Amino acid sequence: MMNRYSLCVGLLVTGAVALVFVLFMTGCAQKQKQLSPVSASILEKIDNAAPAKATVKPAKSRKILVFYLCKGYYHESIPVTNKAIELMGKKTGAYKTVFSDDMKIFDAKKLAEFDAILFNNTTHLDFNKPGQRQALMDFVKGGKGIIGLHAATDNFYNWPEAAEMMGGLFVAHPWTASGVWAIKNYEPNHPLNAAFKGEGFKVRDEIYRQKKLSAVENRRILLTLDLDDPATKNAKGAMESDRDMPVSWIKDYGKGRIFFCGLGHNNEIYYRPAILQHELDGIQFALGDLKVDATPVKESK
Repeated sequence: MMNRYSLCVGLLVTGAVALVFVLFMTGCAQKQKQLSPVSASILEKIDNAAPAKATVKPAKSRKILVFYLCKGYYHESIPVTNKAIELMGKKTGAYKTVFSDDMKIFDAKKLAEFDAILFNNTTHLDFNKPGQRQALMDFVKGGKGIIGLHAATDNFYNWPEAAEMMGGLFVAHPWTASGVWAIKNYEPNHPLNAAFKGEGFKVRDEIYRQKKLSAVENRRILLTLDLDDPATKNAKGAMESDRDMPVSWIKDYGKGRIFFCGLGHNNEIYYRPAILQHELDGIQFALGDLKVDATPVKESK
């Protein structure tokens, strides 16, 4: 009797756990399809922070695909990020934006109209349908751009080539979204860091530990964690090996270009003028309009 009772209890518990998981995933799917509206007050903050003009005039009319599908963790900042990217393009004339969370868009013919793809906090993308991987690789290797924001490295765990393309893979985040962390200006004289005026800065945001990939030297590191800051160094779970952990970088890939910025878990990132200028400049690099040196500089660690 006890064995049968235990078995029944076990089945009930297992069923309950499965039901919770299904409900959780259903909730994520609903969030994904129904983006929360962005309030007028937040839009005003973004507008006040956004650059008034582009650093360089586009060589031609540019169009960016902003892709925001999440198959893992959903970031609540996605709608705000979408609006910030859209607003910067409209305000400066640097590009136009098209938004999608439908994997069907990764088709060679559909991608042909875009100059760059921006992965806005995407998570656990698989690209398992025939032709999708080839379409993405042909897009960037053929001379176009890829932009990754924050969780864009939380993808491609089963696709090493795409992980190498992006330049990093998420491992953990000891530096949680509620903390204030120090960011080092790793290359103060690089044009894409011009907005920071040669200085580092502090930010309340979630910072990722990135897995080092075999082609890690193919990145030009722009911003890193600054473990000389006591709070950043002593975050729970932080290690000395996290010193100068990359936060922002650029790289050439085939004939194309990659820009990644790991900031963007919290909405307030998009209220900061220097960060928006850094992102706009990175986007213009990825589009091919802002010509800067992406030659790798050996990491100090």
